[in-house]
Amino acid sequence: MSLTRVNADNAPAALGPYSHAVKANGVVYTSGQIPIDPASGELVQGGIKEQTEQVLKNLEVVLKASGSSFDKVLKTTVFLKDMNDFVPMNEVYASFFTTHKPARSAVQVARLPKDVAVEIECVALTD
Repeated sequence: MSLTRVNADNAPAALGPYSHAVKANGVVYTSGQIPIDPASGELVQGGIKEQTEQVLKNLEVVLKASGSSFDKVLKTTVFLKDMNDFVPMNEVYASFFTTHKPARSAVQVARLPKDVAVEIECVALTD
């Protein structure tokens, strides 16, 4: 089995020693994405909706660079700083996963990198 590391040029730079994604046997495993604007390298301003939108845009870029897309996602994991943000996060999430509904877990965590409100990772099939 060979592993292919993916680092998308149009995604925010990794905050540590890891790849944006790793592909193996027709499956891509993404690292968690947080709401950093790839153009500026800064956190997106706003609340949970704005942050979730940027996270999913970043995830879309990583999936595309990996030869995948949202319609091939098998499972997502959503990490929330506050579970009270679950409903507004879902509103934005649903706009990206309009017809395909992958399996998903959503958990509240004590803290996320850069104190963001949301981080999302996924597992998807590749081309």
